[in-house]
Amino acid sequence: MRIAQLGVGRIGTFHAATLHDHADVRELLIADADPARAVAAAERLGAGARALASVDEVFAPGAVDAVVITSATAAHAELIRRAARAGLPAFCEKPIASDLAGTMAALREVEAAGTVLQMGFQRRFDAGYRAAREAVRRGRIGRLHTARAITSDMAPPPPEFIPLSGGLYRDCLVHDFDILRWVTGHEITEVYAIGANGGASFFAEAGDVDTAAVLLTLDGGALATATSTRYNGAGHDIRLELCGTADTLAVGVGPRTPVTSVEAGSAPGVPDPWTGFLDRFGSAYRAELAAFLRVVAGDLANPCDGRDALAALLVAEACEVSRHERRPVEVAEIADRAAKPDAA
Repeated sequence: MRIAQLGVGRIGTFHAATLHDHADVRELLIADADPARAVAAAERLGAGARALASVDEVFAPGAVDAVVITSATAAHAELIRRAARAGLPAFCEKPIASDLAGTMAALREVEAAGTVLQMGFQRRFDAGYRAAREAVRRGRIGRLHTARAITSDMAPPPPEFIPLSGGLYRDCLVHDFDILRWVTGHEITEVYAIGANGGASFFAEAGDVDTAAVLLTLDGGALATATSTRYNGAGHDIRLELCGTADTLAVGVGPRTPVTSVEAGSAPGVPDPWTGFLDRFGSAYRAELAAFLRVVAGDLANPCDGRDALAALLVAEACEVSRHERRPVEVAEIADRAAKPDAA
């Protein structure tokens, strides 16, 4: 296949290397808002990679077989729509857009065109989360009554990223909302969210928080909590606990989990903790792109489409309303707003 990589920042550079090395990719065409960065990325990869002067070249008839979108968030929706108009399958890192209106508009265009849009929720391709999903489906834990999700960054991102990120609920916890749905098979129906700022001032200045906690109700009656922080100095901590009437399972608990037990006989520390999302989920990122190539080839059904991304975003939006209004919010309330014609 000939694949176009749109955007070669941190995750884009990682994805470009993955695609370049894949046996099914004959040529990788790289475009970026900064043409010099595209040239540098292609030169690093060597034979089989070529930089484009403009993203417009990607959408010329017959130019490529599919596109992988890892540009800045603000460009996602328009690139998704252009791919749909060109009849091209697209993979896109979350989010589809920075708001519900842009998300709905892009989804309508994709669905009208009948093209593929696979979203980058990489936890669905992590071995631990996949094993947990299978165990739940087999009934190993009995009736699920409690779930606990954690997403904690070792250190905050650069200040300039925060105003563009969409906020802690949309940027980080949206992964927990998606994986809770995917692993448990239940929808999130109601949230109560709170947030706090104890770190750098640039979070509050952007209207964001650096630490958050959410209580979620699932449609099967189970309760879940999801917590996140930008300041987890022990390491990058991503976990999920599933508690049922027959068993309790944990994802993300192992030798590199950045948690030190103070119980007698426990190890005195974690010598090699996870340090970031690429460290923690490198194999999952590679697996999701391998799956996308199979989707493009017609060998696999889309494992994470735009409607999945919308479902997680609706929960994140409900959290923002809950935090600001200090009340429980039903996700259906946000979905109803999004469905109104004037929402787009």
